[in-house]
Amino acid sequence: MKKISIPVLIMVLCMVPAFGQKLAIDLTFTAVNKAANVQLDSIKVMNRSQGGDSTIYYPDTTLSLEITPGDKLLYIGYSSGYPVGIREINQEYSSFRLFQNYPNPGNNQHMVLIYLPEEGNVNIRVNDIQGRIILFTDKLLGKGIHSFRFSPGNSSFYFLSARWKGATTSIRLINTEPGFGNGCKLDYLGRTGNGHSLKAPILRNDLNIHESGILDAPLANETYTFQFATNIPCPGIPTVEYAGHVYNTIQILSQCWFKENLNVGAMIPATMEPSNNSIIEKYCYCNSPDSCTKYGGLYQWNEMMQYNTLLGVKGICPEGWHVPVDEEWKVLEGATDIQKGIGESLWDSVGSRGHDAGTNLRTTGGWKFDGNGADLFGFAGWPSGYSDSYGGFADIGLAGYWWVASEVGNDNAWFRGLGYSSPGVYRRNDSRELGFSVRCLRDN
Repeated sequence: MKKISIPVLIMVLCMVPAFGQKLAIDLTFTAVNKAANVQLDSIKVMNRSQGGDSTIYYPDTTLSLEITPGDKLLYIGYSSGYPVGIREINQEYSSFRLFQNYPNPGNNQHMVLIYLPEEGNVNIRVNDIQGRIILFTDKLLGKGIHSFRFSPGNSSFYFLSARWKGATTSIRLINTEPGFGNGCKLDYLGRTGNGHSLKAPILRNDLNIHESGILDAPLANETYTFQFATNIPCPGIPTVEYAGHVYNTIQILSQCWFKENLNVGAMIPATMEPSNNSIIEKYCYCNSPDSCTKYGGLYQWNEMMQYNTLLGVKGICPEGWHVPVDEEWKVLEGATDIQKGIGESLWDSVGSRGHDAGTNLRTTGGWKFDGNGADLFGFAGWPSGYSDSYGGFADIGLAGYWWVASEVGNDNAWFRGLGYSSPGVYRRNDSRELGFSVRCLRDN
């Protein structure tokens, strides 16, 4: 039997009670939409390591709790997505305003808000993408915020314009399920009161609520800012230059991703194993450099991780970025699914999960058998295929696979898959010797 020295044993025994001690921390939350402050309705904090959750409601934005050091916490912020003060009309909004609808994109209905600084006639017109007038209404409305519900018809895009006392403004509405309804309809719901009445029903399809998620393992008091903007370049970081390539970024609520698959390193033939050296080595589909240019490289898991199995490591990503872990992919899936939200237990399961997250993450072109996606959030998931452990390649045009920085046992690791025929996102683990695509996620 291997002997343990007395000093080492004493050190280990001393560490055990320290590791088991609880940590008392204060968590404070704010929210923005791009750069504009928005009002949170409520915040749900889930302990993904120990289980359990707590919810606080506006105007409370600070939560005190005890955790075990190392606990992974998931914060879900719920908001109308509209600027601070929109529900308590103040001097900040002294002019006529038409706010972007929610949800956008949506399927069977959209909420539209209009603010009038004083009473007057409002002309509302809805056009399809060909410019044809679908709906027109004229209403005499008083001062305040007025709510409308728009039910789309058979088109994918609409333009809604509102005109008041010579001022005109427009928004674009995206309909994810053309033909869902029996025709376009615009219903007036009334004037919004001054009180804050949402208090997070936490229903994914509730038109009043939007959600954003942040994952972290705090060790001290922290302040977090939820981002409610999406499908835009990451604010302040529209591109990243790395190893001779320029990558675009995409903000998907509180996560900032590379918009393209990583393409870094020297190409090696698929029959050759990468080695733990100072050179990043990749495969290109069918051993063609053009495939790497179009789809990005394919990497074995150990090479991608640069032979470091710690969660959240940089791996082959640039400084300030890392290979996303399993929990971070779950946040992305919940953020991009129209029906299944962030933190739902569905995302912990194996196989194809979700209502339409897969469709919303796939590119709008390049997929076989009518498998093109909607790419509603700008993730641009390509059908880049994979390389097997025997030197072969498969599934180009049919599926895309992305490694996750979370290992399973000694030989496997988690990955995500998008398939041409599946509206969901596939979660599974497989051999680390397979060659999959890689995306980088910005550090918190």
